[in-house]
Amino acid sequence: MVSRMGKIKCGVVGVGNCFAGLYQGLHYYKENPEKGVIGLMHQDMAGYRTQDIEFVSAFDVGSNKVGKSLDEATYAEPNMVDWIRLPKSDVIVQESPVLDGVGKYVEDVIKPVTNKPISQLREDIKKHIKETGTEIIVSYLPVGSQKAAEFWAETCLEAGVAFVNCMPVFIASDPDWEKKFREKKVPVIGDDIKGQIGATIVHRVLTRLTQDRGAELDKTYQLNVGGNTDFQNMLERSRLESKKVSKTESVQSQMKNRIPEENIHIGPSDHVPFLQNTKLCFLYMEGRQWADIPYKIDLKLDVDDKANSAGIVVDAVRAAKIALDRGYGGAIESASAYLMKHPPVQMSDPEAKAALEYFIMGKEQKLGK
Repeated sequence: MVSRMGKIKCGVVGVGNCFAGLYQGLHYYKENPEKGVIGLMHQDMAGYRTQDIEFVSAFDVGSNKVGKSLDEATYAEPNMVDWIRLPKSDVIVQESPVLDGVGKYVEDVIKPVTNKPISQLREDIKKHIKETGTEIIVSYLPVGSQKAAEFWAETCLEAGVAFVNCMPVFIASDPDWEKKFREKKVPVIGDDIKGQIGATIVHRVLTRLTQDRGAELDKTYQLNVGGNTDFQNMLERSRLESKKVSKTESVQSQMKNRIPEENIHIGPSDHVPFLQNTKLCFLYMEGRQWADIPYKIDLKLDVDDKANSAGIVVDAVRAAKIALDRGYGGAIESASAYLMKHPPVQMSDPEAKAALEYFIMGKEQKLGK
């Protein structure tokens, strides 16, 4: 199909498994135009389609990725996504600052590069963003990368490019950071990407179901295990504070009355190497119906998180581009509410979907316009 609106030039921070799933999926559909695009909530967003997304820059810390072409880096260890053979890319992966982006359990696997001081890296990165025409940065930094996420938020502000924050460090949902983006008229969408049919969205929908049907939900847990470096990194429990807040609040926001903290537990559980890219979610819900008669839901979800997040990111990138086209700055609240676990404003998923549709049509009164 011929694009009606032109290309969307993106950069990625973190050429890991999640990006590998997104990048290979984009090429899968480009190479198979006869196939309908599955795993996408919007085929068309204000004239933008999946084939309009181009990754023109990439940044990483891994010694076996920095300096390599983007196609080579996408297959480099510890990445496990190998769905299709990618065409040769002219994009060369640039060095990103390590800061707190590499946890102790993955340092030997990642083998980070630390060639340049932070000040030089920032200037080099801004120069590369300008030279490549990058207009949106997608952050796939690991969980717990507070300083690294803030470095990239600040870099986007200085470079004037939109920021899509797929990880659970609070940028779009932090009032101080949101104000900075609004004042600079730079769009930001975040924080912490939902899955298409992932653990948190299923938990949210079932929680909302109990409320809409007039039942009580008294206790619930969500335990997740997986085999890739995401779960290996999360063995370091000190890196999980914002992740736990993000996932818990995403579910609590669907309750009329909050579940007491001692009766809700949501978070990663363990790293099981042989699962590789498979994620297993064990979900339990316990409550009461008419006459205080109990009910229980005990569910197991088996998914690939890389496929799960890719379609969401495709929508987030296009929403960021629409915001750029319209001169919006600050948090794009409707897109964040629909696509992210910890947005600036929590809504039910039907409400968020309706708000995003209004935004796409240009009818939303956007903060900072």
